[in-house]
Amino acid sequence: MAEKFMNYIDGRWCPADSGEWFENRNPADWDEIVGLFPKSGKSDVDRAVKAAHDAYKEWRLVPAPERGAMLKKAGDIMVERKDELAKNMTREMGKVLAETLGDVQEGIDTFYYAAVEGRRLFSHTAPSELRDKMNLSFRMPIGVAGLITPWNFPMAIPCWKTLPALVCGNTVVFKPASDTPLTATTMVEILLDAGIPPGVINIVHGGGGAVGTSIVDHPDISLISFTGSSLVGKEINSRAGAQLKRISLELGGKNAQIVMDDGDLELALEGVLWGAFGTTGQRCTATSRLILHEAIHDRFVDMLLKAVDNLRVGNGLDTSNNVGPVVNQGQVETVHGYVEIGKSEGADMICGGRQLTDGDHAKGWFYAPTVFTGVTQEMRIFQEEIFGPVLSVVKVKDFDEAVTVHNDCIYGLSSSIYTRNVNHAMRAVRDLEAGITYINGPTIGAECHMPFGGVKQTGNGHREGGWPVYEFYSEIKTVYIDYSGKLQRAQIDNY
Repeated sequence: MAEKFMNYIDGRWCPADSGEWFENRNPADWDEIVGLFPKSGKSDVDRAVKAAHDAYKEWRLVPAPERGAMLKKAGDIMVERKDELAKNMTREMGKVLAETLGDVQEGIDTFYYAAVEGRRLFSHTAPSELRDKMNLSFRMPIGVAGLITPWNFPMAIPCWKTLPALVCGNTVVFKPASDTPLTATTMVEILLDAGIPPGVINIVHGGGGAVGTSIVDHPDISLISFTGSSLVGKEINSRAGAQLKRISLELGGKNAQIVMDDGDLELALEGVLWGAFGTTGQRCTATSRLILHEAIHDRFVDMLLKAVDNLRVGNGLDTSNNVGPVVNQGQVETVHGYVEIGKSEGADMICGGRQLTDGDHAKGWFYAPTVFTGVTQEMRIFQEEIFGPVLSVVKVKDFDEAVTVHNDCIYGLSSSIYTRNVNHAMRAVRDLEAGITYINGPTIGAECHMPFGGVKQTGNGHREGGWPVYEFYSEIKTVYIDYSGKLQRAQIDNY
């Protein structure tokens, strides 16, 4: 019998009110049930929000450095459990062990960074225009944060959201992706072991329609942070915006790597292999488009084809494999659907294009790394997010065309250029429409102390990570202290 895991609501582990469960299965071996998790609904969310709302009254008064100290302790616990966490993450979402170890390390780094920010919730003072008066500002908590996270980074992204929310003095109702509930549950266990009080953190498992919508609509949730598709993000923005909630949306991407004729081709090849096929292409920052200068196009495509042929696809727990499974059957069907679209649009599929079903692949959702050449800007495989191991190659004649082709997209998350020309590098920083630009590096590889996010339909302008995220999870209170002993009037013509 598979192990049952629980929600954590108001200081206790509990099943869903429905009494129903859903399965968490290994995408590399569908016969393995990782665990059973509560199939929750609105009533479970209501209880979690009430607990978080009640706990907020005391948690907001805990000094921020003390809140940070708890997160430092949690980071220490996570270090001790790193290998266990990585192996379980690979079991439940598939990416290779080297990547899940990196995902856990990103969580550890975020814990330690957040702990320090507990002593750095800086604000501003400013001179008054009047005598014997001081002008100050302070960062204040907001209330209950509703956090909805994806499956592709099941430790890093929940940490990106949860830890700043807690440091700033908010309480949390957390809905993890139903494909990766075990990693999320373990993160909550670690926070509790580190001393986070009952009600401050609550986790409610279940589907987006039942649990996510209830979180977004609940009147006692003051801010929403969501990472996922642009389609769902627009719906959340509409629903939560109608209540004037604070909303952070980190949405889709269609990221491009540019390789100029003066670029280091071997380095660029390593970059695109990692960017396009790391996490089986299931990253919002994945390299989905490869823009090649015509002078090196044919040579680079030959290099790429040979390198892709050497990639090993298989169970992520086998350290000889480079590429793990796609997360579930539905995503395999989505990926293959786009491959068929690319073929029908006239692009040239030079490798891949099929689900792998033989031998060690028989029980999992494996898809062969796929490359299209001859891709043009009007094609759907050029424009739309696929979220799988599919790379579209475009040929351009010069730097200016490369920038134009790059920017012809509704998304703008990450971008990359390989060049030895400092002028092209600096112009790329200025002109590529993206929230992130890498010079001589792949489109993937965020660091937790730097802002993460994009432009256009990649989000609504807020950033995860770094210092800006602490601004999202707090609000400014302006304070005037007048010690003149008389009425002084600002906003009056005192001149």
